[in-house]
Amino acid sequence: MTDTPIAPLPDEPLPQVPAADHPLPVTAVTCLEDRAHVERTAVVDLPAGVSRLRLGPVSALAVDRTLRAEAPGGGGVRVLDARVVRSWVPRAPLPPTAGDSELRHRVHALEQEQQAETRVRERLEARLALLAQLAADLLREIGEGAGRGELERSRWGRELDRIDGERDAHGEKLRVSRARLEELAEDLAAARRALDAAEQEPAELFAHVEVTVEAEAAGRAELKVGHLTPCALWRPAYRASLAGGRLVLETEAVVWQRTGEDWSGARLTFSTARSALASEPPRLTEDVLSLRERTAEERRTVEVELREEEIGTTGPSADGLPGVDDGGEVRVLRAASPASVPADGRAHRIPLTVFDTAASSEFAAAPELSPLVTRVVRFRNDAGHALLAGPVDLVQGSGFTGRGELRFTAPGAAAELSFGSSDGHRVVRETEEGRGTTGITGRTVVTRTVRLHLSRFSAPEERDEQVVTVRERIPVSEVSSVEVKLRKEACSPPPDELDSEGVVRWDVPLPPGGRRTLTLVYEVSAASKVAGL
Repeated sequence: MTDTPIAPLPDEPLPQVPAADHPLPVTAVTCLEDRAHVERTAVVDLPAGVSRLRLGPVSALAVDRTLRAEAPGGGGVRVLDARVVRSWVPRAPLPPTAGDSELRHRVHALEQEQQAETRVRERLEARLALLAQLAADLLREIGEGAGRGELERSRWGRELDRIDGERDAHGEKLRVSRARLEELAEDLAAARRALDAAEQEPAELFAHVEVTVEAEAAGRAELKVGHLTPCALWRPAYRASLAGGRLVLETEAVVWQRTGEDWSGARLTFSTARSALASEPPRLTEDVLSLRERTAEERRTVEVELREEEIGTTGPSADGLPGVDDGGEVRVLRAASPASVPADGRAHRIPLTVFDTAASSEFAAAPELSPLVTRVVRFRNDAGHALLAGPVDLVQGSGFTGRGELRFTAPGAAAELSFGSSDGHRVVRETEEGRGTTGITGRTVVTRTVRLHLSRFSAPEERDEQVVTVRERIPVSEVSSVEVKLRKEACSPPPDELDSEGVVRWDVPLPPGGRRTLTLVYEVSAASKVAGL
């Protein structure tokens, strides 16, 4: 009967495998709206039994509770435990670069000068020690020669004078060098105090993954580690190229990440899942409604007011960096090939899909908002996936023409893009208002007349007509005491459409150099008890 190995406690030493680092590169990344899920793969040599491996380094921002390690290949290898271990390591002293401050450059220059002056002092001290030894040898020779009766007064005098002269010269140089070193030490201490007060150089945080595995037999095994990390996000972006009646739309993912490590040659997946959303429903609170009798003044009058109402649509807020509008369903997009994203916090564009489709265009005008006529291009989404809301770089035959915005578009649905204003069209808007009261009912009638003067300035070689779609709006009443009526008999020409939102539309054909005047007349009538109109 054989004994089954028992996994030791995490704090106990494991003599089977020494604590060595194994590379744990990033192989796949799933970018979410405000974070990323990182997958790593390592191939290690395992002995039989229980082993503890130190893999990494990894990003210190790894979320511990999302860490998961497994052996996908099986083969008798089982992961018993995995955890992230972090440690602070002082940064290595590196020379300053062009992006560092002048104070850091000064500290570096003083340190270099201090090192050079220290080497000069050491050479002078060694030279003086050698001269002292030479003087001692010469005096010993003089004593021995005088004892034997050998007198060489002239040579001994010359040698002693030469040694004394060199000792005096080098001693003066040594004094100057020591004084300079003292000045450098004072200047360097002051510069370091200023640097410590102005710029802190914190230790760098490193992280590793400690994995405890059990292998039935010795051999190579593959380990896969996954975890979430913050400081990474993505947003969709597009590039639309219009040529003739065709539109080429390129879908890209713009990725920002500052996780502390580069993603090199990783498989990138982009998801609209929001893992940060709460899984619990909001708490219910009481909303108390109370009723009261209207006053006599409130019964006699009805207060109304004109207000601007924006037609609401679903989608992210436009304030700051918008979120990802996915139409309420999680969408997943994958990059066609592995890509690299450095951890510099800058935007990096990753190509996703490209499709070419037929496109139709029209010239649209909303004179109440702008005197310009805009070219609107409509096309069908043939990308094979939903087009998420995002900015679009617009390109025509002359090159880059501006930037637009694409709304969420389902696969196969129609979409539209604005390619900027047309220089050959102008619209001038004039308004008139008349007010009167009917004699029988006493109702107040406000008549508004809007005249739109539409002009086209064409080049000499243009011969075809261009249809301009003009949209104007009329008020929409929310109370029965106020009525809004479009007087079609007074409109010239009559509008082609009036929708429920009060938007009036004309399709106006304009020949080269043509001019048209559109007249819109509507009435707003209110009962005598209505106030504020």
